[in-house]
Amino acid sequence: MQLHFTKDVLPDSVSSDFQNLNKLNEQQFVGLTEILFQFLLQPKETERFLQRLSEFASQHGMSSGPLRNLMKSVLLVPQGALKKNLTAEQLREDLVTLGLNQDKAAHFSQQWSEHGSALSRVALSQILTVNQLVDMEWKFGVTVGTSEIHKVGNIFLQLKLVIRKGNSTENVYMELTLPQFYRFLHEMERAKTTMDSFS
Repeated sequence: MQLHFTKDVLPDSVSSDFQNLNKLNEQQFVGLTEILFQFLLQPKETERFLQRLSEFASQHGMSSGPLRNLMKSVLLVPQGALKKNLTAEQLREDLVTLGLNQDKAAHFSQQWSEHGSALSRVALSQILTVNQLVDMEWKFGVTVGTSEIHKVGNIFLQLKLVIRKGNSTENVYMELTLPQFYRFLHEMERAKTTMDSFS
């Protein structure tokens, strides 16, 4: 089974969960999709998400435990799709491959199209707040003495990054050669351009 959102082999339960989604009528599937996308747009609202799932289960005569397990499987797809930056069509193909029928896959991918940019912003903001760069120090140096003659005269850069992880900070040290530094600088410029496009 070739999927766009992951290269990992998924457990059989994921495919059977998607086939179970086919048992929902259109109204139930639309309601469940709405709950799912609301959670994806507000991922810190876990309690509200679980409460809405329980309410949905009781309204439709379902057990909330199996519904939660089903939603864990369903959440794998949009979360993987966000990481891989999938299009709505690629997402639809993955859903059909997992066993969801065409109509439901089309509805889900349409919701993905409508909310795609907002979901990307949410994902990016989560990444940026998890590891916030607080400070950076650097030193350039030149190798003047070594047992390897071809390394004499090489330019290097020592970086000290201070990263905030939750309530604490962590120092990360790196030593880069000049070509590695230019690649690093290029990646940072690309990241800045990407972040600027979301703001």
